[in-house]
Amino acid sequence: MAKRAATFELALPPRHKTAPAYRWLYASLRAAILEGRLRAAARLPATRDLARQYRLSRGTIVSAVEQLKSEGYVEARTGSGTYVSNTLPDDLLQVRSTPKPPLAQEEMKPRKISAYAKRVRLFPSFALRPSRAFRPNLPALDLFPTTLWAQVAARRLRKVSTNFLLGCDPLGYLPLRHAVADYLSSSRGVNCVPGQIAIVSGAQEALDLVARLVLNPGDCVCMENPGYIGATAVFQSLGAKISYVPLDEDGMKLGAATLRNARLVYVTPGHQFPLGITMSLARRLQLLELARKSGTLILEDDYDSEFRYAGRPLPALQGLDRHGEVLFTGSFSKVLFPSLRLGYLVLPSDLADRFSATLSITRRHAPLMEQAILCDFITAGHFGRHLRRMRQIYAERLHVLLHCAKQNLAGLLEISGVEAGLQTVGWLKRGLRGESAAAAAAKRNVEVIPLSIYSRGNAAATGLQLGFAAVDAREIRRGVQDLAIALEAMCQTPRRRVKQNSL
Repeated sequence: MAKRAATFELALPPRHKTAPAYRWLYASLRAAILEGRLRAAARLPATRDLARQYRLSRGTIVSAVEQLKSEGYVEARTGSGTYVSNTLPDDLLQVRSTPKPPLAQEEMKPRKISAYAKRVRLFPSFALRPSRAFRPNLPALDLFPTTLWAQVAARRLRKVSTNFLLGCDPLGYLPLRHAVADYLSSSRGVNCVPGQIAIVSGAQEALDLVARLVLNPGDCVCMENPGYIGATAVFQSLGAKISYVPLDEDGMKLGAATLRNARLVYVTPGHQFPLGITMSLARRLQLLELARKSGTLILEDDYDSEFRYAGRPLPALQGLDRHGEVLFTGSFSKVLFPSLRLGYLVLPSDLADRFSATLSITRRHAPLMEQAILCDFITAGHFGRHLRRMRQIYAERLHVLLHCAKQNLAGLLEISGVEAGLQTVGWLKRGLRGESAAAAAAKRNVEVIPLSIYSRGNAAATGLQLGFAAVDAREIRRGVQDLAIALEAMCQTPRRRVKQNSL
């Protein structure tokens, strides 16, 4: 077993005034070993450090440690130190105290918690396993330039000053906010200055911030159906009433009364989640006009619109706003890698101070070192080059998916072509349902998500969400073949699949 260099100060129980120092120290160290607080192969602090910490003579410390050695609890390693033994004496193992069993649920008194704590539900994180077809919402992590990122990080670390170690403004590292403002203005058509930008841990934190500053329990929120369940979880945790609005080929369907009494409307116009629809310009203008008349704020989630493969790019909804009705959020997790917990929230200028005050009493600011590294990565041109490279690769992978699906899934699943993003949707035929199809696919190591989990009612009961960005062409072909086999078995009418041409 590898040694554990755990030379932190030891927290030992208080010494009774009548207990001899040697016996107290010996018994305390022995108990810490038997109870597992000092684990096998853990290194004990030096006798000089223990003597200084507990104001005992070094001779007392040495005597207690020698007694532990003679009984087999610890062992000395020449030139290295004293370590807890890997194997403790068998006869002494029997004296370990048996932990008390936890109280039965009915014996525990109900704990008093807030109304928020009663409403909040766990929002699952990414599964920590290798990517496979067709895991959605993930970029190609194997193609991220980790060596280049490490070089940028190393250069930044070499330049760290004392002032840099203090922290930054609650809204985030100012040079990064400048870089984000430049990027959003040129690439997404967003109207903003650095003072309107808050650096957050991702779009999920932006959702929570906006909801807490805009909504009170009982307020109405409009959102798309089907729509992002992470937003649903936030709004429900705050006690908001959610009005689910259906979709058509132009995006959220709007009527004169759609936003009536709504305090907030949450939309994904660049690449609707999960259907992939791009909201038309006419629909965007209609939404802005309705929001202006009703006094409703709009939260625009631009979660992966950087990757556009077809059609003319439309400016962000925020870029069309002339009355300060739109808050705009996006994340670097989708374009770079998920563990980079950095995103941005573009605020109407009159709300920036409110958000800054809120951040100042919660997380203070996003991790400064990661902000600085990302800023350097953007300003050196690496971010733009990475986006261009990945846009081309993802377009090729989408083409492979559509081509293979046409050959193997015709009559079983009709896959929609999308203009942007990391995933698309497929519509099941022959009366198949999404939940059953996803379960059958999983048995063949294919990952698809039934759209029903994002829906209210049966609006998308026969749909599946399929990601194409995270895996290569070979895995996409394998996934299509196995998905076809799974769906054919459900239909119990096997078809002869076409042999695929190499792409």
